[in-house]
Amino acid sequence: MKSFVLGLTAIAFASTVSAQTKWDLPGGYGSNTFQTKNLEQFAADVKAATGGKLLITVHPGGSLFKQPEIKRAIQTGLAPAGEFIISGLANENPLFGADSIPFLATSYADAKRLYEAAKPVQAKVLAAQGIKMLFSVPWPGQSLYSVKPIDSADDFKGTKMRAYNPATTKIAQMLGASPVTIQLPELGQALATGAASNFLTSSASGADGKLYEQVKYFYPVNGWLPRNVTAVSQKAFDALDKATQDAVLKAAADAEARGWKASEQVDTDSIKILADNGVKVAPPSASVKAALQKIGEQMTADWLASAGADGKAIVDAYRKQ
Repeated sequence: MKSFVLGLTAIAFASTVSAQTKWDLPGGYGSNTFQTKNLEQFAADVKAATGGKLLITVHPGGSLFKQPEIKRAIQTGLAPAGEFIISGLANENPLFGADSIPFLATSYADAKRLYEAAKPVQAKVLAAQGIKMLFSVPWPGQSLYSVKPIDSADDFKGTKMRAYNPATTKIAQMLGASPVTIQLPELGQALATGAASNFLTSSASGADGKLYEQVKYFYPVNGWLPRNVTAVSQKAFDALDKATQDAVLKAAADAEARGWKASEQVDTDSIKILADNGVKVAPPSASVKAALQKIGEQMTADWLASAGADGKAIVDAYRKQ
């Protein structure tokens, strides 16, 4: 009788193990960033809600796949889920760059409205590639860092400006700088070796990455609020039972709301960290503001021309809200 009971226990245990699903979720940002912390909370929420039936392991800092490879890894089945910066895919499809049109949405409220306008269009494009968007969270507004003071738009000329997507590449070119593609985890080293001398990124990236060790000037131009997207292979999602799917979607909605709130708080906190570590925080000069505004107007027109009817629909919907 004892052996019979043990046998039933073993069968039950094996059934439980076989029913457990494990997802790897690669991310491109460091474990200390609010984006990665939000991912880890999402994974913890899913584990709790499913009683451990679905376990998600977050792999931060490009440790499993580098940032530019993550979306492709989901699409090809190499990873069931992942987090990527959606504007980094704008070369693939200009619709992915809606959130990074310079100076179109320059506040959290505006960025949220733009996201709501772009979400159905971007989700449709991803769905056609077998990818389901779960949630999206912005970084604080992209602002200007420099090793040397930028007193005039002419100060950009001849410098090496870090770029991370097609929009930042074009901005560098229009300012007369040489764009250098550098992903965030490598930026500190690039600055230390002189591979870049100025760049646009969030206050959070500067504080988290301790970029204040190399740069001493910060200008809060708040050009746009680029979003990270956390997505899952539709095939992997469809393999879950309905209760587990619902748990994932609930945790995703919570992660999105939590992430937007955290981003805004992080922006305030990060600017203080930069200042406390010797970075001079100052508004951009009139010359720089005028140059960036002109670039923004041109790039909005260029984006609308490249994004077609779907792009026009996004901007029209945003402006009507």
